[in-house]
Amino acid sequence: MYLAEETVPGYQLLIPQVPDIVWTLIFLVIFAVVFMKFVLPRLNAVLEERAEKIEGGLAKAEQVQEEADRMRADQEQELAAARQEAAGIREKARQDGARIVEEAKARAEAESERVLASGRQQLAAERQTASTQLRGEVGSLASDLASKIVGESLTDDERSSRVIDRFLADLESSATATR
Repeated sequence: MYLAEETVPGYQLLIPQVPDIVWTLIFLVIFAVVFMKFVLPRLNAVLEERAEKIEGGLAKAEQVQEEADRMRADQEQELAAARQEAAGIREKARQDGARIVEEAKARAEAESERVLASGRQQLAAERQTASTQLRGEVGSLASDLASKIVGESLTDDERSSRVIDRFLADLESSATATR
């Protein structure tokens, strides 16, 4: 074997010597023991702490999400209640408006009826006054005319009153017959 080793000059560099392998194994064992004794527990503690923080954060996020969902549901309920209340207020306002309009119409009709009744009374009073005035004037004109036709004076109030009343009665009966 010495021949093969001597013929290939760089072959010895690639294969480690036995003492190098032993020392490397001893160092590796010491390093593994130190790593597992000191570094690995700290690394596991840090990883567990991080996992707990992550789990705590997830739990807190779930709580916040549940609270947000609950608050959203509460807001939706309040919004629905507010919408119902607004609809009720609108309906009440609509009813109140209709009632106010009806009351205003009723007051306007009552006022209109009162004005019409007052106008009718005033018209009837004026008609009565005009009729009385006309009756008096027609009576005096009829009396004057009758005096001129008959040729004698009808100054007798009783007689002239009877003649005037008869004339007006005939006039009214002919007016109602033509209607």
